[in-house]
Amino acid sequence: MADIKKGDHKFYIGDDEHHPKAVITFKESGNNELNVDHTYVSEELRGEGMASKLVEKMVTYAREEGKTINPTCPYVKKKMEETPAYQDLLAE
Repeated sequence: MADIKKGDHKFYIGDDEHHPKAVITFKESGNNELNVDHTYVSEELRGEGMASKLVEKMVTYAREEGKTINPTCPYVKKKMEETPAYQDLLAE
């Protein structure tokens, strides 16, 4: 399992946060909200559930920080709506 690292407003997999093999990015918005706006998984890691693991990492981070998630990335929005354990973190 690849190591998920925290970068600048992102969690990523790879040696370099500027050229990650997989990444999920977010912006801080008011009202303790994280706007999760982008997910990317490189060809070499596709099919391994990496995007799902990145969403899980993002959800864990939001919980630890006491924030909710406003998923503007379509993948993250769908994943959060389909996962009952994540729904309490969806921003209104």
